[in-house]
Order: sequence, then structure tokens, then C-alpha cells
Amino acid sequence: MAISALGVGSGLDLNGLLDQLRSAERQKLQPIVEQRTQEQAKISAYGRLQTGLDKFQDAVSKLNDASFYQSMTSEVSGDGVNAIAGEDAVAGRYEVSVTQVAKTGSLASQGVANSSDPLVGAGGDTLTLSFEGKADVDIALEEGWSLDQVRDAINADPDAGVSASIINDGSANGYRLVLNSTESGVDAGIKNMTFGNTALAEDATTHQAGQNASLEINGIAITSASNTVEGAIQGITLELDASAEGKTATVVIEQDSEALKEAVQEFVTAYNEMKSTVGRMTAVTGDVETAGELVGDRTVRTIQSRLSGDLGDMVAGGDIELFSQMGISLTPKGRLEIDEAKLDEVIATNPQGLADFFAGDSEEAGMAGRLEATLDQVLDSEGILKRSIDSSEGRVERLEERFERTELRIEGTVERYRKQFAQLDAMMARMNSTSAYLGQQFDMLSAQLASNK
Repeated sequence: MAISALGVGSGLDLNGLLDQLRSAERQKLQPIVEQRTQEQAKISAYGRLQTGLDKFQDAVSKLNDASFYQSMTSEVSGDGVNAIAGEDAVAGRYEVSVTQVAKTGSLASQGVANSSDPLVGAGGDTLTLSFEGKADVDIALEEGWSLDQVRDAINADPDAGVSASIINDGSANGYRLVLNSTESGVDAGIKNMTFGNTALAEDATTHQAGQNASLEINGIAITSASNTVEGAIQGITLELDASAEGKTATVVIEQDSEALKEAVQEFVTAYNEMKSTVGRMTAVTGDVETAGELVGDRTVRTIQSRLSGDLGDMVAGGDIELFSQMGISLTPKGRLEIDEAKLDEVIATNPQGLADFFAGDSEEAGMAGRLEATLDQVLDSEGILKRSIDSSEGRVERLEERFERTELRIEGTVERYRKQFAQLDAMMARMNSTSAYLGQQFDMLSAQLASNK
């Protein structure tokens, strides 16, 4: 007798029993799932720790640049002048008086009736552009070209030294070619435009010569072809706008104390954020569900120990040897805290001492160099953090393989149970059938015995 579904032959809930057995067998997977979840949580935690350390490293690197402590800032009192301090700037105060600003030269042609009418004669032409202080520029014109096409040819030439446009003055022959020098100053100013075989000529009355900027810096006369004046003051770029003409501005160059303070604050903030991240990851709560992912982790302990050692050691040889001398202290919770008044005083009175403490006389000599070396080792592609991540990822991979093998064994066991239940179901079906047959025979025998009496 063929049994198509478990329990049909026996009348027992064999499918339910099989499901219970499967659930019981799959409990063997739970420890593997829990271990895998723990390792994945560690990998995620290591990633957050790496992000925190990267941010701290950026702050440390900034303080390990000796040139950063020499950076200057500029302040301008007055209109029309802007000052930008470069790396070579030195502290100073400058009175800048502007007599005139630099201007570009311009020149227009005589007018024509229509800008699209042919102008260039047979065989073409050459337009010659002459300047006050540099070589002429020749531009080839083709036969039959219009004013529009002459304009386009000028603008297409990267060496033209001018930009061309067309203005309509509203008269009968109102379309004029207008040239503006692309650079300011006397030498770059357009002087003439000459056509040989084109029905066009310049209008000399429209000529405006290029003009150099003229100014005095602390009484010293300066001339510049551009309104961007570089090199007149060491490391400073002056920018003049049109409103500067006839005015005097005061430019003060001094150490960029605010940038230095911000860099120290960023250093402290990045360290404290990293410590907070570590604190959450290593929190012991007495509850597995709420405890940190890296409780008791050797990698975290090693990193914290090395950074704490670096921060606590002296930097010998300078005016400042300890963080406390610049107003930075370590709280009982392991965080850094700034006394801003003391830090401001050190920045104002001893910026070189601050530079010596953080940057030293080489990349590894100061506090920042020491910390950067430690962070480089920790964050290196073969460093302790990467090795820990790789180790956890390897364990996750092995756990996944173990999960798959265990799952296959469980399915094999369940399939064996299924076959055994099918055999039991078939056997009980046969027994039930035999029992029913014997019952019928006994009933028939009883009926015969009763009829013979």
C-alpha cells in the first residue's frame, strides 16, 4: 500500500513530529549564529574605531607641520584693497595709498550697415593688431567674411591678446567691432587695428589706452600692470578694485593665532571623540545585550595604552614639555580638557614654544610626530587594527562554512527521520489493514456459527 503523505497510513501526526525534530536539530545552529553575530559586531566596531583614529590622525598631522606655526593672517582697514597672506609672509603693518588702478585698453572700428554683410575683399586679408608694449598679432581673414565672422576669428585665436564684440550705436552704419585687451596695463593695451583688403577701418577717436596701477606702500612708489599686486610686500598679494582709486588702506599682517587655537581644539576634540567611541565599545554593563562589542579586546587595550603613553611622556628640550603647560589636562575619565585662557596666553606669548612641543625640529621629534608615528603603525595596512579586522573576518568566513556544513548534516538527519517515519507509516497501514481483514473474518465466522445452531 503506497503512502503519499506522512500519517495517512498510521493516523499519527508524523509531519508535526518531524517539524519538532527539525526545530530541535536546528538548535545546533544557534551557537554558530551567535558567534558569527559577535564577530560581525566586532568588525563594525573596529571600523568605527578606525574612523575615529583617522580623524584624530588628521588633527595630529596638522600640528606636526612646522610651517603651520608660521602662517600669517591679514587684516585690512579701508576700502578697495584686499590682502592675502602666503607662506612667506612676515608680520608687519603697511599703509597702501592707491593713485590709480590698472585698466585694459580698448579700440573700436568705424561702423557698417549690417554685421552679416561681406566685408573682406577678394583673396582674403590679414588683420594686424598692434599693442603698446608687445609684438603685433596677425589674424588671417577669408574672402567674403562679414563683421560677425571677423569677430569670431579674433576670439578663436588664443594669442590675439584681445576679446572682440560688436556694438550697434543706433546710426545707419552703427555696427562696430570693439576690441578689449584681455590683460590690464599699458603694455598689453591695444593700440591699432589695421586691415589691408577689408571694407573696415579703426576709429581712432574711440581708443582708450591701457593703464597701470599706481600706488604707494609705506611711501614707496609701486607700479603694477595688474590690480593683483604680487611681490611688492613679501608673501602678500594685494587685490585692488575700482573703488580703491584715490584711497588709503591699512594692511596688518600678524600670526594667525585663531587658526593655531582651532588646530589645538580640533586635536583635543578628535581625541575625546575617539575616547568616547572606545568607551561605548568597551562598556561593561553586566548584560550581554547592552555590553560593548569590544569588552576586554586586546587590540583596543594596546591602542589605548600606546596613545596614553605618548600623551603622558614629556617632550624635552623646549620651553613647553607637558600639555599642562599650555592649559591642557587629562580628566579622571581619560578625556583632554582645555583651559582656554591659558592656551590663549601661550599662543600670544610663546607660539614658538608651542611649535617646538608639537612639531619639534623633525617629523618625529615633537608630540604630534610621536603620536603620528604610533597612529601610522596602528592604521597601517599591516597594522594591529587591520590584522584584528582580518582575523574577525576570517572567523566569520569559517563560521559561515561551519554553518553550511551543520545545516547540511541537519537536513540529512531530518531526511533520515522522514524515511523512517514513512516506513513506520507504511508498516502501521499494513497492520491496520490486516487487523481490519481479520476482524471481518472473525465477524463472518461468528455469523456462520450462530446460523448453525
